[in-house]
Amino acid sequence: MAKKVMIVDDEASIRESLAGILSDEGFLPVPVESAEKAFEVLQQEKIHLVLLDIWMPAMDGMEALPRIKEQFPGLPVIMISGHGNIETAVQATKMGAFDFIEKPPSYDKIVLSIKNALLVSDLEEENLILREKNPKKWKITGSSPAIITVRQQLERVAPTDAWVLIRGEHGTGKELAAQMIHRLSAAAEKPMVEVNCAAIPEELIESELFGHEKGSFTGAVGSRRGKFDQADGGILFLDEIGDMSLKTQAKILRILQEQKFERVGGTKTISVNVRVLAATNKNLEQEIEQGSFRADLFWRLNVVPITMPPLRERLEDLPLLVQELLVEFSRKGLGRKEFTPGALKLMTCHPWPGNVRELRNFVERLVIMTPHELVTEQIIAPMLPLDARLLEQFQAGPGKNPGPLQQGFDASFKEAKRIFEKEYLEEKLRENEGNISQTAEQIGLERSHLHKKLKALGIEVKLES
Repeated sequence: MAKKVMIVDDEASIRESLAGILSDEGFLPVPVESAEKAFEVLQQEKIHLVLLDIWMPAMDGMEALPRIKEQFPGLPVIMISGHGNIETAVQATKMGAFDFIEKPPSYDKIVLSIKNALLVSDLEEENLILREKNPKKWKITGSSPAIITVRQQLERVAPTDAWVLIRGEHGTGKELAAQMIHRLSAAAEKPMVEVNCAAIPEELIESELFGHEKGSFTGAVGSRRGKFDQADGGILFLDEIGDMSLKTQAKILRILQEQKFERVGGTKTISVNVRVLAATNKNLEQEIEQGSFRADLFWRLNVVPITMPPLRERLEDLPLLVQELLVEFSRKGLGRKEFTPGALKLMTCHPWPGNVRELRNFVERLVIMTPHELVTEQIIAPMLPLDARLLEQFQAGPGKNPGPLQQGFDASFKEAKRIFEKEYLEEKLRENEGNISQTAEQIGLERSHLHKKLKALGIEVKLES
């Protein structure tokens, strides 16, 4: 996609000359005759670089520059002037200008400056994306058949352009599934734009999704780009899609089909290329029968359906999830804790209606409130409403879906701990494709310590090249 370069100059001949240069070099010129007009366009379109004249009537370039840098901090600005001097150039640079070029601009110099500025801008954006993405967890923990199946489905659909409808109860990891699709997709280098449809008031959701023009409603003091606009060329994640009003569903459907829309209060048609991921905890088929969800929107979104299993259907993953949470909370300075096999076994006798989110809250509460380093079943028992059926099932013997940890319940504490550590480390190595350095970083161990632990547990790994 061609980069858009805005030319802000009151001289038509300069605008035409620069537009010709930019077109020859494969850029898309956006010429405007004033700084005031420039701000209107910047609110409406994605501009990659600004060529800004210094001497203009009304608002000049030196006045516009700090405002541009304040409102659009990552946007590179190159100043151009026919009356420049060293003092002005130094001042413009201090104010955030990337470069200062005198009129008439040399073809080679202007092209080189633009390419350098865009290169620096791209690197800064890439670093920002990496900083944003690194803390976000995207790998789904677990070795149960249900989670292995989900991971395989996500890995298969992620590299395609197919739209995905992620379904599941509250707290099952629907957002995590979307993050995994994003990280494994061709759009991984771009941010995934997220919209929580349940958290935005109905009267504002259209503005949030499509943007709005200045004065289109009370409080719209300026134009604004919407989420669809921001996600152009990338991924838009519509979370809790089942909570969207019928009115907004109708507009969403048209936009999804045509990939075109108008901002609230606007008349200009904007075209985008967006891959949509949607998630819901609701039974959409039931919502359709009740008349609260459009059937045509459901079929448009439901290209590839993926269902996140509730925790009660993959209880064998609970020890791995607990260990991962303990590492995370320890890194946050909440202290180190260890759960006994008996405590972990007892936790599987709770149905976890809030799923992994409820488990996370429970483990964090225990880490903060328990003074002892070792968390036992005696500590946990009074804190959980245990399911009598599950409790009877586990007291009688192995459960319906026993994991490798089950064999350690009747062993000594030392042997049970060894079994758990072996299963945990094998799972983490699988997640990181056998990379010891990545695994050590993920679980909070020194690489050399991890090597020794693997050797002691008899876990064979290929040496890293």
